[in-house]
Parts: sequence; C-alpha cells; structure tokens
Amino acid sequence: MKNVTRRDFVRSSVAAGAAVSVIAGPAMASSAASSEDKVRIVAISCSPRKGKTTAAALQVCLDAAKEVSPRIETELIELAGLRINGNVAAGVPLEEGERDDFPTLLPKLKDPKVRGIIIGTPVYFGNMSSLCKAFLERCIVLYHPDYALSNKVAGVVAVGGSRNGGQEATIQSVQMSLFCQEMIVVGNGWPSSRLGGTVWSGAEGGVLKDEYGMTTTKTLGRRVTEVALRMAGSSRPV
Repeated sequence: MKNVTRRDFVRSSVAAGAAVSVIAGPAMASSAASSEDKVRIVAISCSPRKGKTTAAALQVCLDAAKEVSPRIETELIELAGLRINGNVAAGVPLEEGERDDFPTLLPKLKDPKVRGIIIGTPVYFGNMSSLCKAFLERCIVLYHPDYALSNKVAGVVAVGGSRNGGQEATIQSVQMSLFCQEMIVVGNGWPSSRLGGTVWSGAEGGVLKDEYGMTTTKTLGRRVTEVALRMAGSSRPV
C-alpha cells in the first residue's frame, strides 16, 4: 500500500472537491431555476464610511451571488450613519432622546426569504470596526429566545489597509458571533477555499483592482449562495 503524505492528501482532496463542484454547480443552478421561490442574499457593510471600499467589495460579492441562479435577489445595507449603541445588548438603557436605528434592521434580518447574510467590515488594529461589534452585539435579540438567524448561511468579508493586514483574524472574530447564532458559516469556495473575502484597500487603482481580494470576494458570494439555495430547496441533508 502506498504511503500517503499529508501534502498528497491535501492535493487529492482539493482536486476532488473542485471536480465535484464543477459537476454539481450547473445541476444545482438548473434545479434552482425551475422554482419560482426567490432567495434573498443580504450584505451588511459595517464601515462608518458610506460607499467606500467595504461596500464596494460587498457589491462584488452580491454580483457574484446573482450569477448563481435567477432565483437570487440581493440587497446591500450600509450601517454608515446609523446610530447603533452596543451597550443596549448589556441591558444599559439609551440616554433620554438618544436615537437608536438598530430596530429598523430587524425586519430584514428576520425575513424568511433572507437565506444568506454576508457581513463586511474594515480592519482596525487587527479586528472588526466598532460599528460591526455593536451591530453583532445588538443581534442578541435574535439569539434569545428563538434563534431567528438559525440555519441562515453566513459569510464574512474583511478589508485591510495592507495585503496581510489582519483580514483573516478579523473574519474569525466575526465568525465567532455568527456561530453563536446557529448560522451556517462558510468561507469562500474552490479553487482555493479560505476563511472568507480578504481584501486589500491599498491596491494600486483601488480596491476593485485587488485581483486576489476580488477573487476571494466573488467566490465567497458564490459559496454563500450555493449553500443558501441548497438549504432553501431541499428538505433532506445535502
């Protein structure tokens, strides 16, 4: 019997996974197209700056999602300009007259047509933005008592100021919160599956010129959508 090294195993696994994805992808899309039920994928930009690199990366994600199936509807939500006080999650009341925009987001998050949620955040000092943290903490109302986000598919995009600027550490930090919500957390898919979308905002020509980052972002959008369609279209384990 041939001795199989770890490297041989990884190579064969990646090759097999890519082959299965190529075969299964078109069949799944064809099956999905036969149904009139719409599946919504929502991306949430947690950057305090509206319309900047995080939003741009998420839009690439959503564009890739729409290419998977005609059943897909997408929406980009930007938290920039919204007032979301994370202290409320700890039971600290709002100050008198203080604005709170988080409740306006709840109907979209709870919508049963929303099968996939992609969180995007800039990287600040190796972690998520304070706006992202406050948003995730306020989602405690979806955690208790009924796990309203359970079995929705989730992915994460992180935008850093350098190529290796803490994107993966930030993605893992966000993912921890999503796991607690009983969400189905996925990374970007083949050909090089990773934790999620890892984007460099300092690429010459802008974030959309970051070829590697855009590849991870597109494959994340595709992967979230593929799993969301499987969850929406099948009553059996897949």
